[in-house]
Amino acid sequence: MTSSDFSLHGAIDLGARRAAAQRQQQRPASGASGDSSSSSVIDVTDATFNTEVVERSRSVPVLVDFWADWCQPCKQLGPILEKLANEAGGRWVLAKVDIDANPALGQQLARMGVQGIPFVAAVVAGQMLPVLNGAAPEPQVRQVLDQLFAALRQQGLLPEDDGADAAQQPAADPLELEAEAALQRGDLDGAATAFGRILETRPNDPFAKSGLALVDLQRRAGSYDPAAVRKDAADRPDDAAAQAKAADLELVEGRVDEAFDRLIDAVRRTTGDERDAARKHLLSLFDVLPPDDPRVARARRRLASALF
Repeated sequence: MTSSDFSLHGAIDLGARRAAAQRQQQRPASGASGDSSSSSVIDVTDATFNTEVVERSRSVPVLVDFWADWCQPCKQLGPILEKLANEAGGRWVLAKVDIDANPALGQQLARMGVQGIPFVAAVVAGQMLPVLNGAAPEPQVRQVLDQLFAALRQQGLLPEDDGADAAQQPAADPLELEAEAALQRGDLDGAATAFGRILETRPNDPFAKSGLALVDLQRRAGSYDPAAVRKDAADRPDDAAAQAKAADLELVEGRVDEAFDRLIDAVRRTTGDERDAARKHLLSLFDVLPPDDPRVARARRRLASALF
């Protein structure tokens, strides 16, 4: 979900900033009105971002909606987010940032490489994770938030009863159930067949693409001698192939961050073809996890830092 029509670079002039500042002054302060939903949707400024978002995120997830008055997709997405925030009943807070009125935060987005708005990020325990870039219909936004909170609960960043799903999930596809069952019993060929059948009708299905990446990973790891792989990786820190095999084993063992960190460190240490091989293998491992998994988002930021 991208919005290439609205770029942060060069799109904001002084007139737009002035108009946004006037709107900010005219808007009631957060919690000042009698609206019972005021604690679920707040306006945030350059001056209040650390307190209202970063510090608040240590006790409750905060979704930050970066928008501007000239951005038509923002006007489509904003009401959807506000509706879901009010439905959440305090399980998470929506912080709205008008980038015209708050140029420092807009510039920070540009430095992060965000090319367009609306842009939505989740801030949890002080860490920012990308969630949405561009407008989307309500069912899709609900699904994205459901997946986000499920991933946060899985990592222990939310209690099991917190961040409840924004909507009921649709019934699972029979082929998805077949693929999952095959993985559970270790039938990699059966799982690959089921995932392939899903992709025949839904070529970009993220579940199936992730499932096939997992099958490939397990097939590779199953052919390794773990002791030899670990020794080889320790002896040859600048060998991308050796580090890739060790990262495969770590990912299969559930040591996701260690696998990602290993390959990011290899990118930092190497050059040329070795560096490119480490980078490409890391990207292939990203495919094993859901695209909105916070561990992938963190690794992507670290990879960008290693590359540039």
